[in-house]
Amino acid sequence: MTEVLNKLKGEILKDPALILDDPEVMRALLNSGDRAKGKNVVDLRGAFVLRLEERLNTLEDTHHTVIAAAYENLAGTNQIHRAILALLDADTFDEFLQAMQKNVTGILAVDVIHLCLESDKADGGKAIGPDGPLKETVIALPVTGVSAYITGGRNRAARSVTLRTASEAKDAVFGPNNNVQSEAVLRLDLGSHLPGLIAFGSSDPNRFGPDQGTELLSFFAQILERILRRWVA
Repeated sequence: MTEVLNKLKGEILKDPALILDDPEVMRALLNSGDRAKGKNVVDLRGAFVLRLEERLNTLEDTHHTVIAAAYENLAGTNQIHRAILALLDADTFDEFLQAMQKNVTGILAVDVIHLCLESDKADGGKAIGPDGPLKETVIALPVTGVSAYITGGRNRAARSVTLRTASEAKDAVFGPNNNVQSEAVLRLDLGSHLPGLIAFGSSDPNRFGPDQGTELLSFFAQILERILRRWVA
């Protein structure tokens, strides 16, 4: 037994971290002195160690949360960058719309993307895209229709990015018989042209929500504005 203890002692002395880094062993060593205490003795050392252990656990949980958020933000940044690159390759308005429908929907994991433009010449809700399969991708809204859709008709400023459960007026943007349950709506300043919006629709009711960050989509909206001004401004 003495030989075993000496060997164990030697291993610990060579690398004390074996004991110090093991919370269960340290807790057992600290508790081993409880039997020697009198009933009227308050173990401040034990209370102090317990408090430190609780703080360490809290710090570790916070650390894991921060790391997870950083990875999520990095993944979102990569998605937006890929979407932007796909759109920058477009040389014409038709190619831009094709990239939105074929590439960006997949990159951003949404079901549908529609560009909506205010117009004083077309009825609200009318498809005004290029003739052919892309016609339904561009929808006309009445003058002031962009703000009305974003705010739900309320008397308040329209935010540049709105994430929410799908609006009751969603058919005006996504067309009839759509399955959109949540949406991201990006307001677009198109210079001399009437304002517009890009609407991302998802059948997942939790895909977009007001508690999510909007910084990346706000940046994406600014890029879209600069691209679209070449054709619609």
